[in-house]
Amino acid sequence: MSIAIAYILVAVVASAVGQILLKKGMVSLGAVTLSVGDLPGTIWRIGTNPYVFIGLLVYVTGTLFWLSALSRVDLSYAYPFASLSYIVMLAAGWQIFNEDISPMRLMGTFVVGLGVLLIARS
Repeated sequence: MSIAIAYILVAVVASAVGQILLKKGMVSLGAVTLSVGDLPGTIWRIGTNPYVFIGLLVYVTGTLFWLSALSRVDLSYAYPFASLSYIVMLAAGWQIFNEDISPMRLMGTFVVGLGVLLIARS
């Protein structure tokens, strides 16, 4: 079971890092509007952005670890661990993107973390 938890944690961290890189890449592109006429150019701009490209690679790597974890443990056990990424993303939003974190958002994230702790002990 411990290797499954290690896989889950690697998957969660990779997912969070991938999302942070995707956000950084998209911020550098500016607001993107999806329209039929501009779609090929928009896809090219997004796909050739180094942050987006690396973010997708990291995210896919995390998915491979997640799939390996799912082959070892129940989904009802593994899936709540995915919400640990909320904690990582809250910290990243605050530290990297200078987002304001409201007390309500902080409390909600704490409750999610507490829930994961309870499930891990089951």
